[in-house]
Amino acid sequence: MENKIVIGIDIGGSATKIVGFRTTGGKKELIDPLFVKATDPITSMYGALGRFTNENGLELSDIERIMITGAGSSFLKTPLYSLPCYVIPEFRSIGLGGLYLCGYKEAIITSMGTGTAIIYAKEGEEPIHLGGTGIGGGTLVGLSKKILGMDTVEHIDELAKGGDLKNVDLKIEDITSHDLANGFSDVMTASNFGRISDIATKSDIALGIVNMVFETVGMISIFAAKNYGLKDIVLIGNLTSVATGKDVIELINRMFGMRFVIPKHSQYGTVIGAALSEYDESLRIK
Repeated sequence: MENKIVIGIDIGGSATKIVGFRTTGGKKELIDPLFVKATDPITSMYGALGRFTNENGLELSDIERIMITGAGSSFLKTPLYSLPCYVIPEFRSIGLGGLYLCGYKEAIITSMGTGTAIIYAKEGEEPIHLGGTGIGGGTLVGLSKKILGMDTVEHIDELAKGGDLKNVDLKIEDITSHDLANGFSDVMTASNFGRISDIATKSDIALGIVNMVFETVGMISIFAAKNYGLKDIVLIGNLTSVATGKDVIELINRMFGMRFVIPKHSQYGTVIGAALSEYDESLRIK
């Protein structure tokens, strides 16, 4: 429907992401996404919708339908303000959102949230959930809180920028004189935290944690891509904002000849995918 807005909402436990698409002349126009934090999913969701409509000068009558995804979507039992609402499977949202953001027709989409989900996505086909790992943002924050006394991702990232992995990780060059890593023996990890030094600083440890999380996510993404004969891997999710993590991914890119990409609005990939989903009456909230 021309000029009507389709809203996507990704409901987390304490934060909700929201985005909109306006169709004009047959072309979808993205309305910049935002997120809202609250003490519970329902409060967060209503707060996000209210803030989004207010900041973009929208009325409820401008909204055609609302597409909802995320772990917190199960808490929504009735439509929002009597608007048509549909619950979209999260893995479908990840796949569609990842492809949209990078403009690819086929890729591995890796969603880096509290944990990590790996999706195979191809234009015109239903995305396939390949699996994942419990290593993710929760690991980064949990270990940092226990070891460093810090639980804010931005602060951990800033601290890690001054770190040196030589005081934390065991590298390939530390265990053999042979070049087993095609010229990367000095930086390729043989064992995360396998060489933790008594003089390791908090910055060293912070970088070691970031490196372990991003190396793990990067490598399982590569395994998934190789299984499909692909080199394109798209990273989305909250953890993609970690600058020191991006450095790890860039190094893996060079070592393994892959094409990792972190697109604009990567943190909102899942909610964008929900908004782009075709609606199915079987998914409608009655």
